[in-house]
Amino acid sequence: MNTKLILLWVVFFFGFLSKRVVSEIHASVPPRGWNSYDSFCWTISEEEYLQNAQLISQKLHAHGYEYAVVDYLWYRKLVPGAYVDSLGYDVIDEWGRVIPDPGRWPSSKGGKGFKEVAKKVHDMGLKFGFHIMRGISTQAVNANTPILDITTGKAYVESGKVWHAKDIGITERACGWMKNGFMSVDTKLGAGRAFLKSLYHQYAEWDVDFLKHDCVFGDDFELEEITTVSGILKGLNRPIIYSLSPGTSATPSMAKQVAPLVNMYRVTGDDWDYWGDVASHFAVSRDFAAASLIGGSGLLGKSWPDLDMLPLGWLTDAGANEGPHRNSSLTLDEQKTQMTLWSMARSPLMFGGDMRKLDDTTYRLITNPTLLEINSFSSNNKEFPYITSAPQFQFLEEGVKFQTRSLKYAGESEKLILGLASCHDPKAKGWFSQVVDTNLEQVCWRWGSRSRKFEPFCLYKTESFLQSDEDAMYSEKYQGKLHLHARNRKGFCFDTSSKRKLTSNEHKRASFSPCRLDANQMWELSNNGTLVNSYSGSCASMKVMKANAVPGGIRSWIATGRRGEVYLAYFNLTPAKTVISTTVSSLTKAFPAINFGSCSCKEIWSEKDYGTLQHSLSASVESHGCALFILTCT
Repeated sequence: MNTKLILLWVVFFFGFLSKRVVSEIHASVPPRGWNSYDSFCWTISEEEYLQNAQLISQKLHAHGYEYAVVDYLWYRKLVPGAYVDSLGYDVIDEWGRVIPDPGRWPSSKGGKGFKEVAKKVHDMGLKFGFHIMRGISTQAVNANTPILDITTGKAYVESGKVWHAKDIGITERACGWMKNGFMSVDTKLGAGRAFLKSLYHQYAEWDVDFLKHDCVFGDDFELEEITTVSGILKGLNRPIIYSLSPGTSATPSMAKQVAPLVNMYRVTGDDWDYWGDVASHFAVSRDFAAASLIGGSGLLGKSWPDLDMLPLGWLTDAGANEGPHRNSSLTLDEQKTQMTLWSMARSPLMFGGDMRKLDDTTYRLITNPTLLEINSFSSNNKEFPYITSAPQFQFLEEGVKFQTRSLKYAGESEKLILGLASCHDPKAKGWFSQVVDTNLEQVCWRWGSRSRKFEPFCLYKTESFLQSDEDAMYSEKYQGKLHLHARNRKGFCFDTSSKRKLTSNEHKRASFSPCRLDANQMWELSNNGTLVNSYSGSCASMKVMKANAVPGGIRSWIATGRRGEVYLAYFNLTPAKTVISTTVSSLTKAFPAINFGSCSCKEIWSEKDYGTLQHSLSASVESHGCALFILTCT
């Protein structure tokens, strides 16, 4: 074998090896970056985006923030009449694929897409990302554009037929919160898969590094599309972070189906700068940590439960048609709590504030070295339940009264909430059918041993609404499916759709809307007692909720560091300053192999040195605030 041939084999081998190494460590730590949504909603321009990217490069890149992500509707014209769920204002190419609006993204003219923007971002040392929606746009379906076959560069042909958008778009499966915008494609069809392949190969040609895929997870679960897209991305010659959003009503059992296919997946609705949103993440993050989903197997690497962006600094409002105009409404203590929980839960960190108005306080918070160390390199992260609390300065004759970690609300009443759950959740099983008379059947929820206070909750079967010739084509597809209504809402059917993305502290409740041909209103009663929705694949469930309940009480998280240190965080979710405590023996329950009797302790926010641990560790924590300890044990 001559020298030249040997050199070629060496180059090939190490090139192949380097690609394997990159793949194996893809998203090896929670991704970190910036996203335009919290500060610009959908209205950001190329100039505004690049200004922010340049500042990320200068101020945040050294702290691990590497992704600069454009959020949704970058293809929508910013003109009067255009808003989040408007129709007819998007820019699409001849193959029905959305492309950047040249009015806001002038470098995209001439079919360049995001190629020029990506180059500028890469030249800054950053990675480029953008938001995408499910399936295909309604605008493309209405225009009935042909489907591109990337292998031929021509229209997709199968069985002698040229395929178009109307052949693959599933109109009754529109995005729940953007019904005029996008719908699912039929991935069982070769043309449907060809369309998705044409999308993601185009994105790769634009040199994208991060894709945020919306309306395919949580309430809008589309496992087939996620699986198809994941396979396409896996076959590309460039690594792309694959993120799912949002995750309203997402559960660990649902996440286990998608985690190996992606690198990030939202586990909540949209998080905004309100305390209720922050506080609602504690139960969610606890459950996903307990299910061992933090840093699990993912697409060409690892996957991470995502608690959503950090709405800190200079922001806009949810659903606004304008850019940033106000400061975050969270107090500094609340912001510290959010950053600390996100770090302890090892959520991806995506800053949402306008970088052009990044203040020193926000900068110090999002670049805190201890938090970033915990976020990237800690392990064994979990909620720590062995804590007690006492309201500050409330001493009675018998001394301080300690309470458990859950606050009690006096005089609360209970109410029933009809909502959604994962069909894998045992709590979703409880529906049965019963005949009231010859003309009336019910589908009811059996409380059984779960609650003896409530009579069975029942919905009523209605006549089929498949009446027109056009509707008749769906009769076979929806055979055995039900329209359901409440006794006092005849003509209004049980519906799962939501016209907007829910925020993190909102429960996905069912609604009743005028009966129509819509997969959101189609239900099937399974033999195992679940009531399955044809649109989302989720199941209906009944929940007992406190009428006036808000997230409260105290919480704590614990984790180990890569140098043997232990991180312990106290969180005070109550409206009053509170002393939170634990004992050395309780810490041993979390990590039996560690000798906590030999630990020195420092709290990072106050920079107070607590010395060597004795019998217990107590700290006075401000309302909605937190304390974060580093325990160094010998």
